[in-house]
Amino acid sequence: MLLEVQDLSVNYGVIQAVKGVSFNVNAGEIVTLIGANGAGKSTILHTISGLIRPKSGKIMYDGTEIQKEKSQKIVASGISQVPEGRHIFPGLTVLENLQMGAYLRKDREQTKKDYQTVFERFPVLAERKNQDAATLSGGEQQMLAMGRALMAAPKLILLDEPSMGLAPIFINEIFDIIQAIQKNGTTVLLIEQNAAKALAIADRGYVLSVGKIVLSGTGKALLANKDVQKAYLGG
Repeated sequence: MLLEVQDLSVNYGVIQAVKGVSFNVNAGEIVTLIGANGAGKSTILHTISGLIRPKSGKIMYDGTEIQKEKSQKIVASGISQVPEGRHIFPGLTVLENLQMGAYLRKDREQTKKDYQTVFERFPVLAERKNQDAATLSGGEQQMLAMGRALMAAPKLILLDEPSMGLAPIFINEIFDIIQAIQKNGTTVLLIEQNAAKALAIADRGYVLSVGKIVLSGTGKALLANKDVQKAYLGG
């Protein structure tokens, strides 16, 4: 088991955003968390990556507790997050944004190879590597954010709403890329408003409601679940 979240609770002031959540992610899986806005999905990702401290509970990554570690150490251990809204660095070129993703790495030869791998996976980034990242389209910025996360050579990548605000042509491409990332050996924890797309590619999923997990199962089983269809799939 690569990631195990045990009885996690997170507060924002007096508001309890996450209430005793437990789930796990096995190496090589795509696991998705689905739920309405405000269900606690992004809060969970931010807590895993060290941006928020939990009130209680444990986060075990590769056999080690990380809930008290700083974000920099968590990234160095092999977890990268692609935040909601992409958050690329404007004023820096595409290549400089990718270099920011690799800033903790010391394996220079492999890092050079990984730049080429990212450019092969995202040809538009190769074409625009010297262009200000702020001039890219929304879909291209999402590809850059994913490429930047991959430059950290993660074992686990956390994706927060990767299709948000994208044109339909880019949405299909982003989900193809997520599957390619998995096939290349990186484990994926995915948060996505487009529940149908997320469950279609996920090995397993968890449904969150008001800070709690209310349902879990394989992606296929959750897609077929009538309650899930009614609440999240427009069924």
